[in-house]
Amino acid sequence: MTYISLNNDVLTFINVFTVEPENQERLIELLTSVTEVSVRHAPGFVSCSLHRGKEGTKVTMYAQWRSEEDYQAMRNDPKPLPYLQEALTIATFEPGMYEVVQTFEPS
Repeated sequence: MTYISLNNDVLTFINVFTVEPENQERLIELLTSVTEVSVRHAPGFVSCSLHRGKEGTKVTMYAQWRSEEDYQAMRNDPKPLPYLQEALTIATFEPGMYEVVQTFEPS
């Protein structure tokens, strides 16, 4: 489960995919499949959440990993490659690697 905290020592990846509205559902299917069959089983994987843009042209993946090395090892694994290659035929994406600097809760 995704847990966001200053004390949670994980690396966060926020990847924003841009897609034509008619391909948004297919992109979500591909990202769901690759996560189910491969990514979630990789050493160092912590969590992943997919977000569908209400306007139809965005899909955002919020993923947490134990380390950049674990993430890179998963990227070097050939199992997720076909899913990711197909995803990039219908979408572009802007990857981002982040660390938590502040969290807020209701007062």
